[in-house]
Amino acid sequence: MASTCTILHGSPKETPGTIVISPQTGKILSVHTSILPPSEFPPGTTYIDYTPKVIMPGLVDAHVHLNEPGWRTEWEGFETGTRAAAFGGVTTLIDMPLNAIPPTTTVENFDLKISAARGQCWVDVGFYGGVIPGNEDELVALVERGVKGFKCFLIESGVEEFPPVSTEDVKTAMEKLRDQPTVLMFHAEMIPPLAMSVGDSVLHGDPPLAPSGALNSYSTFLDSRPPAFETYAIENVINLASTAPNLPLHIVHLSAVEGLPLLSAARERGVNITAETCFHYLALTAEDIKDGDTRHKCCPPIREGRNQEGLWEALKAGEIVTVVSDHSPCTPDLKLFSKGDFFQAWGGVSTIGLGLSVLWTEGRPRGITLGDISRWTAYATAKQVGLLGQKGALEAGWDADVCIFDPEASFKVTQSEMHFKNKVTPYEDKTLNGVVKETWLRGKRIYSSECGFVVDAGPQGELLLGKRKNTGGIQAIPVGALPFN
Repeated sequence: MASTCTILHGSPKETPGTIVISPQTGKILSVHTSILPPSEFPPGTTYIDYTPKVIMPGLVDAHVHLNEPGWRTEWEGFETGTRAAAFGGVTTLIDMPLNAIPPTTTVENFDLKISAARGQCWVDVGFYGGVIPGNEDELVALVERGVKGFKCFLIESGVEEFPPVSTEDVKTAMEKLRDQPTVLMFHAEMIPPLAMSVGDSVLHGDPPLAPSGALNSYSTFLDSRPPAFETYAIENVINLASTAPNLPLHIVHLSAVEGLPLLSAARERGVNITAETCFHYLALTAEDIKDGDTRHKCCPPIREGRNQEGLWEALKAGEIVTVVSDHSPCTPDLKLFSKGDFFQAWGGVSTIGLGLSVLWTEGRPRGITLGDISRWTAYATAKQVGLLGQKGALEAGWDADVCIFDPEASFKVTQSEMHFKNKVTPYEDKTLNGVVKETWLRGKRIYSSECGFVVDAGPQGELLLGKRKNTGGIQAIPVGALPFN
């Protein structure tokens, strides 16, 4: 062991531990489930004692909209979005194919995305591709270029450059991707054949023909997007699964618990399908959303408290395997605060950098451990995007991506804690428990709560462009894979 190795040492309640890191390679050299004293290492070795804080794997946020390149970069971009991620202990994020212009639906567009991202990223960044009508001949080439999966919409996305797919489009995409190392993901909302509402598009649109109340009332918006939107879409995805039986399928941002029995029954029949949920569905409830507070608008919608408890139970039971931010920002004017119209306002919740504290605040009273949270937000998300062996756990030979977390501290969310570009979030003025004290990326400290961001070195994030190797689903995640939580 070279004298230039860095030793991160801490003693959380569950498991004392020592991690040996090589700053030259950015890898973890060894992991010990005991506290090794400084005398165990050569003179001159950097030794940092983090007791009693917790040493955690850096989070892997597998659902983020950074919107660059194009004019929507004013909503969010690589520099601001990845800086916000580092503030919250996120060391890897995966960028969605929309709302950048152009979207990541062709190799040419992907190259533009890569050029825009270079030199701007504070954390490591991977990319998803998109499935839209007519781009089936680009899909395999995008896999070869290194996209980590594909997303499609089964309902209007709200942006014209990313239209929804039909049943035939999905079948064609499945046939193209059936033998590829990838995952096909679905925004699973569809308007059922018989519905009280025609619904609106995902991000903004006209109200239903027969709204149940005032357009600035959250209950009116919630009524317009009932659980049947999600269950109808999930049923359609499951019915198409036989087109490519080995292709992993994934439901993004599940909000309605009514979809869970459908997914469970499908898995029992051998369908390779999983689901994620989001921080906001686990922390915010429809009953608490005031009239006109369009910061809470997203699709699928934030539902009632009883639904939220069902999501927590599904996480505990392993029925939902990952938790992500779905950070989907916009400029304040698009939230239409003066009108408070939940239908015309842009949809999306800004959360990146706050998610770990949000989960700890809500999860700890429910008996959730930091090991559970790491499993949902690091190990399982890394597996979902084909990065296990590099990201998602504190293991020898893996990237030394580390979050130092103080579970006993707390902070109030003010604009100084919002490092994303536009300071609009429903968490503003809320007190969150648990504070990220430091974030390390590949063996280098990039953020600390005391000194801020390490700006002298500049953004150190890498673009994760290698073709993914594994094709399996993301069930059966071993608890022992996270030794320091």
